[in-house]
Amino acid sequence: MYDMPGFGFGKSIVAGYAAFSKQCGLYVSNGAISSLANDIATAGLKATKTGVTFSPRKPIPDELITRLVLASRKDLGV
Repeated sequence: MYDMPGFGFGKSIVAGYAAFSKQCGLYVSNGAISSLANDIATAGLKATKTGVTFSPRKPIPDELITRLVLASRKDLGV
């Protein structure tokens, strides 16, 4: 996924991650983001088409990470 570290299942990358100077990002499939958009907003996080941005001071809750990765895996059919 865009030459960034990630987690794979089989031959598919189901989640990637990156750190930038002002934010961090967890990158999953478009379907995972859209299916959990309300949960992302409820957690007070911003989402793009393929990722959730966060800061070390306001990380993504562990349970939401699990749900995003599982939704990405399902969306990708793996």
